[in-house]
Amino acid sequence: MKKVLIITYYWPPAGGPGVQRWLKFVKYLPGFGIEPIVYIPENPTYPLLDEGLLSEVSPDVTILKNRIIEPYGWASAFSKSSTKKISSGIIPHKRKQSFLQRIMLWVRGNLFIPDARVLWVKPSVTYLSKYISENAIDTIITTGPPHSLHLIGLKIKEKHNIKWVADFRDPWTTIGYHKALKLSSFAAKKHRTLEKKVLTTADTILVTSPTTKQEFQALTTKPIAVITNGYDVETIAKHPLDEQFTIAHIGSFLSERNPRILWKALSELIAENSEFKAHFQLKLIGAVSREVLDAIEEFELSGYINNRGYVSHSEAVSEQRKSQVLLLVEIDSEETKCIIPGKLFEYMVSERPILAIGPEEADFAAIIKATNTGIFITYDDKDKLKDSILLYFNQYLQGNLKANAIGLQQYSRKNLTGQLAQLLKN
Repeated sequence: MKKVLIITYYWPPAGGPGVQRWLKFVKYLPGFGIEPIVYIPENPTYPLLDEGLLSEVSPDVTILKNRIIEPYGWASAFSKSSTKKISSGIIPHKRKQSFLQRIMLWVRGNLFIPDARVLWVKPSVTYLSKYISENAIDTIITTGPPHSLHLIGLKIKEKHNIKWVADFRDPWTTIGYHKALKLSSFAAKKHRTLEKKVLTTADTILVTSPTTKQEFQALTTKPIAVITNGYDVETIAKHPLDEQFTIAHIGSFLSERNPRILWKALSELIAENSEFKAHFQLKLIGAVSREVLDAIEEFELSGYINNRGYVSHSEAVSEQRKSQVLLLVEIDSEETKCIIPGKLFEYMVSERPILAIGPEEADFAAIIKATNTGIFITYDDKDKLKDSILLYFNQYLQGNLKANAIGLQQYSRKNLTGQLAQLLKN
């Protein structure tokens, strides 16, 4: 059986979307004749924890661990709350950043390049070089963010005649929060230099969206494969649907994703339609930024919120299957057209219709349309947004609100792992 070494930062008991992709690939790779060996930090600082995910790790998988020096651990001594938010990608709007937060962002962006886990690179290369030589490993995979893990792959590639696959779950220099890091011109240039060196040195690049592939093709001639995230078969007990007309957002609600067009549309519908007012509830499952909550209050929607906060993955899946409508929001910018949120695929198999808001020509809009799983609206079309909410609301009143999805099998985690296995065997 072919052995493949997977270098990842996020692994159970880490919670959040970053852990899901490779947790599921590792689950299914043995069925395709590949033995995964997983290398993770021994003492990580995870912003979110989900102990329930530990049960999904097979006892037969070889797990390698090595200590990591975590600057976020030092920073939490000054402000545990700010450190947790910044490390999970929740960055306050610059007008609302405290002096300490501004300093933390500057340090994160300019002193730790490409990210705060860069101090793990050197000890990892030393540890893994010995393991690779002693165990006849001929293929490694690095997955980022954090993109410092690609530097581990880069240095191992330089030392060993080994196949290297660099997996980008998110872009590097065009990711949504990159501009918020207060980068100096030197730091910005170093990010771009490292990004290009990784892209031109790895044997194969993996990305999760067609737009990211197109962007990277301008930087490298190496082969680039698109393998999206996907859904797994979840053994979640079936619950009746919420009695109220719930529109639910599952996952982190970041400051830059604050959809004022939605808050305005909901506020107008409540004022115009007494029946909608009586039945509507906004359900928030996951960490929510202060800016989003402030905007909700500004549009006088606070009385309609059920804010559950962060819950386990299994509970989040249960909540989305109970909800009437599932809300998907992406930042309105050219850089985020490539982002296909991991939760989209779990949304698609929940049998609940999706209300999606994002930038024009977003990659995930094409998936929603092709699978008949919801409605996509751009940020400049409030009338369509209101009409879409009313369409779903009237179907809810009639008792026939349901998504009728088509062609979902291509996004199953097992099918996607088959694509990965084929790539690794070539």
